[in-house]
Amino acid sequence: MKVVLHAPTCGALLRARSNLRNLKAADPAAEVRIIANAGGVEAAIAEPDGGTDPQLYLCENSLRARGLSAPIGIATVGAAVLELARLQDEGWRYIRA
Repeated sequence: MKVVLHAPTCGALLRARSNLRNLKAADPAAEVRIIANAGGVEAAIAEPDGGTDPQLYLCENSLRARGLSAPIGIATVGAAVLELARLQDEGWRYIRA
C-alpha cells in the first residue's frame, strides 16, 4: 500500500504525522509520505518530529514564498501540487490530512 498525506496547514501536519504513525503501526509494510505546503511548511520547520520527518517532503514553492529553507535532513519537492498529482498517477492513495 502506498499513501500520500497532504498537509497544507499546521493542523493538517499534526494530523498527517498522527495518521502516518497509526498507518505504519497497522501495516508496517505500507509506504507513507507527507507532502507539506503552505502553512504546513512553516509548521514542519517550527516543530520537527524525528519519527515522521524522514517521510516528510516540503514544497519548494512554499519555502521560497515564505523566505524559508528546508532544514538539513528534510526532503523537498519542487511543487506540492505537481508531486501529489504525479504520485497519484503512480498509484499512491491521496488523503488530505
